[in-house]
Amino acid sequence: MAGAKNIAQTVREGIQPVADELGLAIWDVEFLKEGARRILRVTIDHEDGITIEDCERMHRAIDPVLDELDPIDTAYDLEVSSPGIERELRTDAHIDASVGELVEARFFAPFEGKKSIEGILAGREGTDLLLEVNGTVCRIPRNVVAKLQTVFKF
Repeated sequence: MAGAKNIAQTVREGIQPVADELGLAIWDVEFLKEGARRILRVTIDHEDGITIEDCERMHRAIDPVLDELDPIDTAYDLEVSSPGIERELRTDAHIDASVGELVEARFFAPFEGKKSIEGILAGREGTDLLLEVNGTVCRIPRNVVAKLQTVFKF
């Protein structure tokens, strides 16, 4: 079986025209193993938000495309979902789309004495993230960040 990243990229390329036709954006595609299950998780987005009906439409529309592509040589479950209000930012495109939003960066090990930091995402420069914290822009190397996600304050 091809690597999970290759599978995800193949699937993304294969289903992109379907998402475009439905007026949806593909936020992420992951091929994961959770326990004994293998899961192909397609996360979709839209500027007006995602409904259950959007997920169902996308699921039905990509099923035949995936059958034709046949990128996975083992049994798997297909999940189509929204990224949610607090979404993980895994790619440059995710980061670029979230500039100006409140985010939390959690570190692999303490960075400058902290396990995590919260601030406004100011962008990225080279391999660094730029977060505005209390009016000061902090530069954080991406290789110290275990998880970056948007934060919603209720």
